[in-house]
Amino acid sequence: MTDTAKPLNVLFLCTHNSARSILAEALLNHIGQGRFKAYSAGSSPRENQQPNPLGLQVLQSAGISTEGLRSKSWDEFAGPDAPQMDLIITVCDNAAGEACPYWPGHPATAHWGYPDPSAGDAPDEVKLAAFRQTLHALHQRQELLVNLPADKLHKTLLQDSARALARS
Repeated sequence: MTDTAKPLNVLFLCTHNSARSILAEALLNHIGQGRFKAYSAGSSPRENQQPNPLGLQVLQSAGISTEGLRSKSWDEFAGPDAPQMDLIITVCDNAAGEACPYWPGHPATAHWGYPDPSAGDAPDEVKLAAFRQTLHALHQRQELLVNLPADKLHKTLLQDSARALARS
């Protein structure tokens, strides 16, 4: 991949698209160095689902833009007018086990599982710490992704590269 090459489109999937996938989208767009364009979606976002306010707070505190972030269904990315994905990464175990739609272009896939920072009845301070921890874990893995050599991002190797990062 050269500096003039089009960025790799990466779709992060989770069930509701309100926490982990939103963090992943915002973070990769922030650190992706123009080599990546990130999106996120959910397999079954709730009606009127919004990104978790604690997640947005953690992103803003880290200096990461939250502009344009919204919860959406993965159906938006399965149609003919959707951007074609190069890589699809599930970030929750539920979404990883679901039957996915047909993805145009047969993108590479990987699973990077993270616990849900919004789960449970913990006080907001505890959940805020969980969101920070999730963002940190995503950052570690995404740093490795964005620093992969261009030959590891070639379509034929992308799936192996992304899946190897799940073990990092």
